Amino acid sequence: MCSFAVNAAPASDANTKFPLKPIRLIASGAGGAGDFAGRLIAAELTQRLGQQIVIDNRPGGVTPGEILVKAQPDGYTLMMVGFVVWLSPFMRDHVSFDPVRDFTPVSLAISSPNVLVVHPSLRVRSVPELIALAKQKPGALNYAVSGIGNSNHLAGEMFKAMTGTNIAAVYYRGASLALTDVVGGRVEMIFATANSSRSHVAAGRLVALGVTSAQPSPVAPGLPTVASAGLPGYESAATIGILARAGTPPEVLNLLHREIARYLQSPDAKDRLLKAGIEALGNTPAEFAAIMREDIRVKGKIIRDAGIRME
Repeated sequence: MCSFAVNAAPASDANTKFPLKPIRLIASGAGGAGDFAGRLIAAELTQRLGQQIVIDNRPGGVTPGEILVKAQPDGYTLMMVGFVVWLSPFMRDHVSFDPVRDFTPVSLAISSPNVLVVHPSLRVRSVPELIALAKQKPGALNYAVSGIGNSNHLAGEMFKAMTGTNIAAVYYRGASLALTDVVGGRVEMIFATANSSRSHVAAGRLVALGVTSAQPSPVAPGLPTVASAGLPGYESAATIGILARAGTPPEVLNLLHREIARYLQSPDAKDRLLKAGIEALGNTPAEFAAIMREDIRVKGKIIRDAGIRME
């Protein structure tokens, strides 16, 4: 049973003196969606809180969690990470933290759904046609993966699990190389980001079959969800949220959540993030905790069943 320590009490931060010094926000490598969103949030919170929010970029994977678990539970060290952190115990033998026990959700900040695209030579124009072809030719189709355990990998493994198809993963060192080989017809399909695939779809170099979010997404306007296009119940996206050390005072968590959510739900944040192919969220700690629990339940099983392992 996953039980997160989330604060659902009314905000009582009016008399708190937090923050009295800069806040460290540990984020994954520079240049990604999380880094971009984190820098927007950091700049805004610096103004709102009157203390500098310092971005500390670290390698992806479990490194941010390894740092946060050693920090004091005072709100001065936060991390902004994706689901790889809370799913890491399923993919690694030794993890120095328990994502449920050691961390407290502050807010799920952003979501970036993938778009299922195929090469035109495949001659499928819908999700049911793709499923039918994969069943007719088990093991003959391949999908490109830009990194073990990332969003397009889990999107592909979830698709295979829910359809009962045998589609082989082809691994690449980076999204650009993976997409290039799909555009070139060397691999049949990929669960790409909306921004990276948009121009190829417009030019006819790729065919978009659906977006992986549960609901139609503004990052892929006009495109149906994979679920509504032929695979009911399917949902997968790259989600990134902000977590604090478990035991952080409720009034500090309230203050952090309130200011982060206010910014993410503002027209300015939504517009700037959408232009980068990212949906702004800013939900409550309880909502974030529920999403983490569902990820652990559903994606944890997919990871185990697929034998996905990270070094």
